[in-house]
Amino acid sequence: MIHPTPSPRSPRRSTVKKSARDRRPETQTPTTPRPSTRTAKSSIAALRAEAAHCRACPLYKNATQTVFGAGRTTARIVFVGEQPGDREDLTGKPFVGPAGQLLDRALQQAGVDRAATYVTNAVKHFKFEPRGKRRIHKKPNEQEISACHRWLDQELHAIEPELIVALGATAARAVFGKATAIGKNRGHVISKPPLGTDIEADVLVTVHPSYLLRVPDADRDAAFAEFVADLELARKYAPADS
Repeated sequence: MIHPTPSPRSPRRSTVKKSARDRRPETQTPTTPRPSTRTAKSSIAALRAEAAHCRACPLYKNATQTVFGAGRTTARIVFVGEQPGDREDLTGKPFVGPAGQLLDRALQQAGVDRAATYVTNAVKHFKFEPRGKRRIHKKPNEQEISACHRWLDQELHAIEPELIVALGATAARAVFGKATAIGKNRGHVISKPPLGTDIEADVLVTVHPSYLLRVPDADRDAAFAEFVADLELARKYAPADS
């Protein structure tokens, strides 16, 4: 007997039951791996080269050069400061002046390995006002912070840190995308808060080390000890003895 050929428009349903594994949703969000050392390095190097020609705000006109971030490109911790100072502007490296030296000392006491971190600033050009032969730091305004945010945003995307340390009010403004009180938010790690960028990371808020240079002598030791206590909260992310 000849059996009729089934119509292609009405395929027969399979009677084989799917296992629980086969019934998983088709659209699953894969776990995003941390960037490889080579990828992160090339990304940061490309960003640094591009930022060297940034003209997004007028600060480039008087600054010696763009001061981009530096450090381990696969760091678990990214430190964000305000802007480069006089020494940083001349050398092209972040946190190498008096505030940077104070940060180094505090990190050492807190047990955090700076070599395992990445340091950068919310604003990449030195803003200052001349006084005789000196160049005196001047706080960047909202427009300058916003104009420079693209560089910080891309640095954070390239590195994908687990912890961002905001050093001071300008850094906190850039990290959170809004004004953030330092005194109320320091002293604890904030777990994955809403940020001014679309990455996920814990955040630690503290003072900028330059603040400690302006504290009266009678209060300086206590202020430094409090700064070290804040940084100790970051130790588990990059311990000096690892």
